Amino acid sequence: MIFLTFILGLVANFIGYIPPGNINLTLTQITINRGMRQALRFITAFSCVEFFFTLFIMQAAQWLAGQPRVGTIIDWVMIFLFSIMGTITWLNRNKPPKPKYSDRESIRYGIIMGFINPMQIPFWMIAGTYLLAHEWILPGLFALCIFSLGSACGSFLCLYAYAHFAKYIQSKFALSTQIINKSIAALFFVLALYHIGKQVYLIFFKVH
Repeated sequence: MIFLTFILGLVANFIGYIPPGNINLTLTQITINRGMRQALRFITAFSCVEFFFTLFIMQAAQWLAGQPRVGTIIDWVMIFLFSIMGTITWLNRNKPPKPKYSDRESIRYGIIMGFINPMQIPFWMIAGTYLLAHEWILPGLFALCIFSLGSACGSFLCLYAYAHFAKYIQSKFALSTQIINKSIAALFFVLALYHIGKQVYLIFFKVH
């Protein structure tokens, strides 16, 4: 049962990081601009934080799901985050990659992004509440720790696959860093606009 709990966490979080978001888009940019070595350090640091992030969110999942305004707060946080990241990426779109990058810089960036990860909160609010309600995860801290360990491994594997895919796309189509930076900036802005549109719909058009 413990092994199944680990696999459940791995599979769930692997799926959770497939849709484009602030983490995998940032990783794509790091991979292309800095190389696989720096990307691997980012992924490792991020996945270590993901263990604690998942553990905390899973313990608070049912409480968060019961808060009526938590979804709105998360949307506005993501609007702010995507707008800032899109702006920074766009302003730096023409800067050539540095010849060398510090390993500490990528590790520190991975740790920071591990804590600034609002997109995973609604995912675990839904998935976590469902798994706990249907008793797919045994009660108790030990089982949640095993699940969170699987979650960390799932994020590592998905992001590692993203990094390799980014390198493949770059080599296959010979894309410049300028084109990739512009594309990532555009995706950040699109994600921000999606959450703005969602809030506009909920405020002005949804029938209560």
